[in-house]
Amino acid sequence: MAREAREDPKVVALKAARCLNARPERVVDQGFLASPFFDARDLLQVKYEMIRRVQVDGLPVSHAAEAFGFSRPAYYQAAGALEAAGLVGLLPRRPGPKHASKLTEEVVEFVLQRLASGAAGRPRELIAEIEARFGIKAHARSVERAVMRARAPKSGQR
Repeated sequence: MAREAREDPKVVALKAARCLNARPERVVDQGFLASPFFDARDLLQVKYEMIRRVQVDGLPVSHAAEAFGFSRPAYYQAAGALEAAGLVGLLPRRPGPKHASKLTEEVVEFVLQRLASGAAGRPRELIAEIEARFGIKAHARSVERAVMRARAPKSGQR
């Protein structure tokens, strides 16, 4: 019975951080090809080095983008993100929605009023009323999270 080969721990870590370069074979920069210090699988390192080669070494943007496997617009996007937020700006953003799009302020205010009046003990008990009044289907847990966010103290307030 053959033992299953273990995946490289660095690859596992890069995947977990969403920083695994999907196309490391496109990185043809001589620094990455000549030195084991550089790892074309590390998307954050690749982007940073691409930007550094332009800003410090004076490589033209088109050459740097091609050598690191990116387009010119991708270079400018990465450079802007680095300038705005530092290295953290180069990290890929989380996929998916960033906020509850169905649960507008109006819907949340309705739920808060109904809860305050005693019409319902828990936000999930208002799902049918939300659908009838606003014409939207909301998941019970989404309504509960929206209520928690609305009740949470705003930053900067005590």
